[in-house]
Order: sequence, then structure tokens, then C-alpha cells
Amino acid sequence: MAEIIQKDGTWTFDGDTVRIVPGFDKGVGLLRRTLGELAVPLEAVAGASFEPGRRSGRLRLRLRNGADPLLQLTGGRLRDGSDPYALSVDNDRSGVAEYFVDEVRNALVIEQIDADPTWRYLLPGPPLPISASAGDATVDFDGEQIRLTWNWKTEESKASGGPRTVDLVDVHSVDWQPSGGLENGFLRFGVAKDRSATPAKYDPYAVDLWGFRKDPLMALVGAAVVARLPHPYAPAEPAAALAAPAPSLTKAATPEVPPAAAADSADGKADGGDRGDRGDETDALLRRLRELGELHRTGILTDDEFSTAKQALLKRL
Repeated sequence: MAEIIQKDGTWTFDGDTVRIVPGFDKGVGLLRRTLGELAVPLEAVAGASFEPGRRSGRLRLRLRNGADPLLQLTGGRLRDGSDPYALSVDNDRSGVAEYFVDEVRNALVIEQIDADPTWRYLLPGPPLPISASAGDATVDFDGEQIRLTWNWKTEESKASGGPRTVDLVDVHSVDWQPSGGLENGFLRFGVAKDRSATPAKYDPYAVDLWGFRKDPLMALVGAAVVARLPHPYAPAEPAAALAAPAPSLTKAATPEVPPAAAADSADGKADGGDRGDRGDETDALLRRLRELGELHRTGILTDDEFSTAKQALLKRL
């Protein structure tokens, strides 16, 4: 057992799991306090390091790409005060920190943990339901729907449309950017029907962030959504599987067209194009259904979450 206790937090390692408990020092960011204790399986770890400093050093845990939805969203842009995988260590405890690093590294070698990206999330992400208020909005997420409610600081043209509710099945991406210098940050939900590059200040599917204390909490909401989207490193399904949808869905998804209806079109282009559009949409929905099944099989989605999302997709077929 390796353990290091600091004002910044407490880290322990038992050979299988790194447990991270945030401290109560003023340098501990609101994101870390809200996220709380983390249990990081050794399988998710790519390495550990200790960086000595003049007054204090920094103990860091490096995770495999794709292991944590929070890191997948933030991409290394969290500041140290908000980064749950960085611990400030007093210089008189540097020896303990170095011992901790050695124990983690030795375990990685013994267990032959691959440092390559993982194809599934090994940490579950922030618990649900989750809510955060920052910038120009409050965002709530219950695992099925995202609701954005505007406040008095919201741009009038954006607030005039009222609160926005987005079904998880309609979200194809989540983007987070912290504020820096004179540039505002944002949390943006990519919705299939809205692919514009509208600034977050005017985008009804984005939160405009100005660099205040509660801004990092929006990263937690975004991570909770990311954890329930298809994994970016998931292996592609064989082409044959994509071309052959489940028999129970084929009939409903591709209704027969009577010969008379086809004859009504002089050249068949209008009807054919329409059916082609419907076919493309059906294929996309079927792919999403298979992706949801994979998330359920690997334990990322609960039975209830999978059932609700599946029913929402089937209604659109």
C-alpha cells in the first residue's frame, strides 16, 4: 500500500486501484471538490510522475487516452487547481511521492498494462443527475435529456427562444473550451439539426463562459454527457454488419412502395431521392442503436438508460 496525504488531497494505491480524495486547501478547485473521490483502476493508468519544485512539487497520474470522459472532453486544458489527477506535494514529502510513482510504475510493468488508447471508458464519469450554473445558463442532465435555462446575463436574441431541451440521442458531440485572456470559453452541444459555427454568445445549444469560479463545473456536465455518447476509439463494425440491419427493424424502416406510386413519377428521381434520404436517416439511426447496445454491454449505460434511449430511437424509425 502506497499513500500520500497532503492539504491538497490524499492519494492511495493498493496495487489495483488509485484512490484520489480531494483536500480542503484553498488551492483545491471547485471542480475537484464537486467531483469528490475517484477510484481509478490500474487498467486506466498509463503512467505516473513527480515534478519537484522550489516550494512544492507536483505528483501527476497520467491516464490512457479514452479512459476518462472528463479528460476526453477537456483534453489536458484543466488548470492544476481543477485537475483531479494532479496533487501538490510539500518538498519534505517528495520522497513519499517518488515512492508512490515507483509503486504505480512497477504495477503497470507487472500487470503488463497497455498504454495505448482504450476503446471504452474505464471511469464512469460524474454521477447523475447533474446540474451546473455558470456563464449565461444553467444546464441540467438526467441521462436522457439536456436542459439549458438562460439567466439575466444571456444575450437577448438567444434568450428569446426560451429554455432548450435536447434529447441525448440527438447529440453528436460535446465541445468544451476554458476562457483565456480576452477570449470567452464555452460548453457546446453539437445537435444534428444545428451544425452552424455560431459564437457561443448566440448559440442556443451552447453556454458562454467568462472565466469565473463556477465555470469548471460545466466541464463536469459535459463529461457526464460524453460518457453516454459512442466512444471515439470504439472499433468500427464490419461493413457486412452495417449493411444488414436487424430483421425486426427492416420492415418498419423500409416500407414497401406500391408499383402505382412509382409510376406516378415521370423519371423516378423525386421519389428515389426522397427514399434515399429516408434510407440514410434510417442507417444512421440503426448505427446509433448498435452503438447504444455496445455502451450497454460494456456497462456504461444502465438497463434503464439503455431502454429509454432505445425506445426514443425506435420511435424515430
